[in-house]
Amino acid sequence: MERIVEAERLTALGAEYAALGKKLVLTNGCFDLLHAGHVRYLEEARRLGDALIVAVNSDASVRELKGPDRPLNIEQDRAEVLSALRCVDHVTIFTGKRVTEVIRSLQPAIYAKGGDYTVETLDPGERAALEEAGTEISLLSLVPGRSTTSLLERARKPSGSQA
Repeated sequence: MERIVEAERLTALGAEYAALGKKLVLTNGCFDLLHAGHVRYLEEARRLGDALIVAVNSDASVRELKGPDRPLNIEQDRAEVLSALRCVDHVTIFTGKRVTEVIRSLQPAIYAKGGDYTVETLDPGERAALEEAGTEISLLSLVPGRSTTSLLERARKPSGSQA
């Protein structure tokens, strides 16, 4: 099966895993500067099922979410880097701020989200799509001190200042 999956193939991909009785795990995010927090999170998400698909925000949606200076890496590069990780089976790029359409197309068994969320703070449209699909929601632990934002803040400090 292909590693980077076009949006038009998501329904078929989800159906393939379901037909095999395999649990497909979905997670999503910008993944602009890959760091140890991302890797640990993705490894934990992969352990929840038989395969992991990562939905990556498009460049336009990253700008909308993070501001005009982001992303630092273009969507195709972010997808390529993620697809090279041993714990990631598939990657797809999605447009818009929310992953709702990916959920509806893919119908994953499990949706993994970072521990900075609760079921109540998930986007209502995403939550409704997850409920319609019968998808289990799993909130994963955060890796303290590991975030793209903190990396960028440290990089912007003048040299010689303490991190």
